[in-house]
Amino acid sequence: MGPWYSGNTDPWHGSVRGSTPLGSTQRNIGAKIAVLFLAVFLALVYLSQMKNSKLPEKKFLVIGVPSVELKAELADTAEKRTLGLSGREKLGANEAMLFVFADSSIRQFWMKDMKFALDVIWIDENKKIVDITKNALPDSYPRTFSPLLPAKYVLELNAGFTDENKIEIGDRVIF
Repeated sequence: MGPWYSGNTDPWHGSVRGSTPLGSTQRNIGAKIAVLFLAVFLALVYLSQMKNSKLPEKKFLVIGVPSVELKAELADTAEKRTLGLSGREKLGANEAMLFVFADSSIRQFWMKDMKFALDVIWIDENKKIVDITKNALPDSYPRTFSPLLPAKYVLELNAGFTDENKIEIGDRVIF
């Protein structure tokens, strides 16, 4: 202990022995605040990852039907196809959902948990409209809707869209 050390004083912190060293309270509070900020940051990162992992990523495609272009959300996974437009309040003008399948088939669609009526355009592998279901109503569930011919793509739009835009069976769709 050198000559500068006198009895009860701690030479490193300038405090009396047995008491809290000068500045350690501030260091403890600072450390606690840093740990708290780190915990909040990690929780936010975790929650954002959980949110992103549960929600399917939305992909959009511009689709040309005779006389108009549509912004179509793609339903190209089993999860997205199962959910479809269920639970949504509405589609905007010139918006749609395009269901994409691996092959052509006679598919069955229903209006489960729908809140608005739809026109459904059934499209084959050559992107030709093979059938149209007009004004499918939300209260029609559990009834199903199917095309007359196999379809690889199904385009759901606001009810009345096909009549307003003179879309007919045999028209080609561009995407």
